[in-house]
Amino acid sequence: MELVLSSILEKLQHQPNSSTLSTICFIIISILCILRFTRRNNKFNNLPPSPPKLPLIGNLHQLGTLPHQSLKALSHKYGPLLLLQLGQTQALVVSSSDLVEEIVKTHDVAFSNRANTKASKVFFYQCKEIGFAPYGEEWRRKRKLCVLELLSTNRVKSFQPIRENEVLMMINSIHEACTKGSSVNLSKMIAATSMNISSRCIFGLRFETSDDGRKSIVEVVRKMMTQLSKLGVGDLFPSLDWVDVLTGFTSRLKDMFVAGSDTVSTTIEWVFAELANNPKTMKKIQEEVRRIVGGKSMIEENDLNQMKYMKCVIKETLRLHPPGPLLIPRETANSVEIKGYHIPKKVTVYINSYAIHRDPKLWDNAEEFIPERFEGNQQADYKGIGFQLIPFGIGRRACPGVSFAVASLEYVMANLLYLFDWKVPNNNGALIDMSELSGLTISKKHPLYLEPMPYLIC
Repeated sequence: MELVLSSILEKLQHQPNSSTLSTICFIIISILCILRFTRRNNKFNNLPPSPPKLPLIGNLHQLGTLPHQSLKALSHKYGPLLLLQLGQTQALVVSSSDLVEEIVKTHDVAFSNRANTKASKVFFYQCKEIGFAPYGEEWRRKRKLCVLELLSTNRVKSFQPIRENEVLMMINSIHEACTKGSSVNLSKMIAATSMNISSRCIFGLRFETSDDGRKSIVEVVRKMMTQLSKLGVGDLFPSLDWVDVLTGFTSRLKDMFVAGSDTVSTTIEWVFAELANNPKTMKKIQEEVRRIVGGKSMIEENDLNQMKYMKCVIKETLRLHPPGPLLIPRETANSVEIKGYHIPKKVTVYINSYAIHRDPKLWDNAEEFIPERFEGNQQADYKGIGFQLIPFGIGRRACPGVSFAVASLEYVMANLLYLFDWKVPNNNGALIDMSELSGLTISKKHPLYLEPMPYLIC
């Protein structure tokens, strides 16, 4: 490095504009000093490997528009435990099931805090609700209340009439499209149905959809507040700031609403995109569903337990297309040591489930859609048993709403497969575009249009 500096300084001495050249020289020297200091610091503290950084922004420029894919590529180059500098934030990226297992079994408490970013504070009521609250006694009480009162097995079963009603309305809309011989925007229909199910289960009100199938959850809550106002609740509690009540109530329910609607609709969207690209798999899953249902007009909840291959299809879809591929970021409560590396306190931790789900060391033909890989595989489950399939997180901070999401997911999906045959409109043999769009969940970049054909029930 000293030779490089000497060479640069020697050349700069012969240039006419001394002020500009001095500035350039200062910048170059600063960059080299920063790089040298960083390398020495990493070596001294035995920190995990880190890609070269830029001043101020660190590694932000390397994230791209689809961070889970960019981080997978970086981990492939530098290793499954990766330390990044994202502006002022130090971040650890974990891309190995072995490392995830060690975190859960040995350091789960140290990794159980949430990273309280500015975005999470704005959208989730200063990180006081269950999804982003810091680990501790208050969080444990909230989670226990949520699991026992809102997301218990009996409570999820009690919502079955709501699921049936909303799915029936979606089916009627699809039948109308069939009479016209037109294709349907399945992405929009599934999103609307999922939101209606979640809204009715959470608020007791149907979610009113706009043209794009999405509308602010605040509008639904505002209706509730309006009704309360008409009943004179404001007069009974004049000291309450109803705007603050509305904001707090809405924020506390956002993680539940996202988990219950976006996760379901996004997964079903990817399921049907994969099935449309794999006609043999589509035929196999429809044969199973129709054999089990046996000619009934609607699917019963007990039928779903027998649909083993459908569950394999869902698992394979969640493997290739996890709704939240980087899970919800955590933060280390104290410094720990993993695989000989020192992990500092207050480091934001991203677990890249996308990279783990496509790890060729864990999965044969990891990039291909092969639901059969899950037949008889008890180690791969929605809840992260075996640490190979973790679409809903792991450890203490795993998503508590898995049963709620899966119940809606299976019921909506099974009815669509049972009552209709599906084909790609104007199909010229080309596969459906599987490009991704990054957001709260990773959805298809382009809406999924399919042409439905009613299945004649004998």
